[in-house]
Amino acid sequence: MAHGPIARMQHFSVEVSNTDRSIEFYRDILGFKLTERHAAHEVAAIPVELTFLRLGTAHHELVLVHNPDKTYRPRPTRPEDDLDGPPSFHHFALECDSREDWEKVLHKVTARNVPIVRGPVVHSFVDPRGDGSWGENEAFYILDPDGHRVEIFWALATIDPDGVHRNVKGERLQGTKTEEL
Repeated sequence: MAHGPIARMQHFSVEVSNTDRSIEFYRDILGFKLTERHAAHEVAAIPVELTFLRLGTAHHELVLVHNPDKTYRPRPTRPEDDLDGPPSFHHFALECDSREDWEKVLHKVTARNVPIVRGPVVHSFVDPRGDGSWGENEAFYILDPDGHRVEIFWALATIDPDGVHRNVKGERLQGTKTEEL
């Protein structure tokens, strides 16, 4: 339940250097479906290529943006290593419904030789297997063809209206409570 007029985050856009290569990666590795693809200047006010991808029934959850007039340079493998550049995003995350689904993606990524740049890891300061971080989920991180970091996870904690954190089983996580900042 949202606390304000904005209810949820719906999609993410990433700039890519090669649209065909990125479509192939997001379709073949992560299971996205192609909704639409549009050329630069197809609409006069939009000077970039736009490709809309979806996982479910929404028109799109991911937009690939490509500027045919831009010279692209490689991104660093670790965003925190980009010490001389404009602000950028660190990663975006894709959620699996179950550990079994998460393991299927992990197996597919491994079988296709997609490098895992972090994980598998349990983000937790409560779970004894945890790395001491936050969110209470299992995750691994890969890079898309342009070096955008993508987190694949399952079991993100939820927050009750009273601020209590709960794990995927609905159990209260001891010692946790979120307050409005």
